[in-house]
Amino acid sequence: GTLALKLPPYSPEATAAFATAITVMMIFTIFGNILVIIAVLTSRSLRGPQNLFLVSLAAADILVATLVIPFSLANELMGYWYFRAAWCEIYLALDVLFCTSSIVHLCAISLDRYLSVSQAVKYSARRTPGRIKAAILVVWLISAVISFPPLLSMNKSQDGQRCQLNDERWYILYSTIGSFFAPCLIMILVYVRIYQIAKRHTRSPSYKRTVPRPPSLSVPPPSPHNNNRNSSSSGSDMEKVSELVDQGPSRAARLSGGGVLPPPSAQQSRDMIVTSRGTVLVAQRVRAESTPNTARRKALVNREKRLTFVLAVVIGVFVVCWFPFFFSYSLQAICPQACTLPDPLFKFFFWIGYCNSSLNPLIYTIFNKDFRRAFKKILYRNRKDTFF
Repeated sequence: GTLALKLPPYSPEATAAFATAITVMMIFTIFGNILVIIAVLTSRSLRGPQNLFLVSLAAADILVATLVIPFSLANELMGYWYFRAAWCEIYLALDVLFCTSSIVHLCAISLDRYLSVSQAVKYSARRTPGRIKAAILVVWLISAVISFPPLLSMNKSQDGQRCQLNDERWYILYSTIGSFFAPCLIMILVYVRIYQIAKRHTRSPSYKRTVPRPPSLSVPPPSPHNNNRNSSSSGSDMEKVSELVDQGPSRAARLSGGGVLPPPSAQQSRDMIVTSRGTVLVAQRVRAESTPNTARRKALVNREKRLTFVLAVVIGVFVVCWFPFFFSYSLQAICPQACTLPDPLFKFFFWIGYCNSSLNPLIYTIFNKDFRRAFKKILYRNRKDTFF
C-alpha cells in the first residue's frame, strides 16, 4: 500500500506542464497583488480609505500564493504528503483561513459600497482610515472564527502520508456554508440593494441634470446727470437687453457703443451688455456645474461608481471561480454515494478556485483607469530607474 501510494500520479510530461502552469500563476499572483498594494498606497486617486480593503485582500492572495499553493502543488504532483504532520495542520488551517478571508473581505467591501451609496454624505464623513483598519481586523477575526474550530478534528491517516480535511458531513456543511454560501448570499443581497438604490437615483428628478435658470438682470443705478435721459428710455433699453440676452454675449460685445468688450470668462458666468448710451447691464447666469465644489463632488461620485462596478466584477469572478468547488464539495455531505464527482473533475474545480487569487490585479487593470494609470506609473518609473 505504501509503495503504491508513493507512485507519482502523473506522467513526467504532465507533471512538468502542470508544475510550470501553477508556478507561472504563483509568480503572477505575487507580482500583481504587490502592484495593487503599491498602487493604493502611493497613487493619489486610489488613496481613499475604502481601498485599504483591497490592500488586505491583495495581502491574503499573496499569502495563498506563498504559503498554500506551493504545498498543494507538491501534494498533488507527488501523490502523498511529503512534509511533517505538524506542518500539515498549519497548512490546512491557513488554506481555509485565506479562502474564508477573501470572501469575508468581499462581504465587507460590498457593505462599504452599500453604505457609500445609501448614506453618501454621512458615511463618507465617518469612513476614516482608522475605522477601515478596525473593520479589516474584524474581517480577519471573523475568518479565523469560521475557519479554525472545525480544524481541531482533522482527518489524519495512520501512516502520515495524507494531508486532508475530514470528510464528515457536519464539517463539510459547516465549512461550505460558513466559508462560502452564507457570505455569497449576503453579497448578492447587498448588491441587489445597491442596484435598486442606483436605479432609483437615476430616475429621480433631482439626479437628472438641472436646467439653468433664466439669466437675472441687474441694472446699475444711472448717474445723476444722465438721470432724465435714462429714465425716459428705460423701456427701449430693456427691450434691447432681452434681445441681447437671447442672442448671447458676443452679440452684446458687437453692439457696445463704447467699443468692444472682452468676452466674459467661464468662471464669471455672466453676460456684460452695453446699451447705446453706455449703460452696463449684467445678465447673471446660474449654472449648476460652475462651482469647483460641485465639479469635485461629481468627480468623486463618478469614481465611486467606477469602483462599485469593478468590485462587482471582482465578486462575480470570485463566485464563478469558487462555486464549482464548494458546490461539488457540499454534495459529498448531501448525497455521498449518488452525487460523487470524478476525482479529476473535483481536482480541476479545486485548482480553478486557487486561480482566483491571480485574477484581481487583471480585473483592476481592465476595468479601472485609476489602477491602470497607477500600474503604468509604477512600472515605467521602475524601468527608468533600471536603465538610468
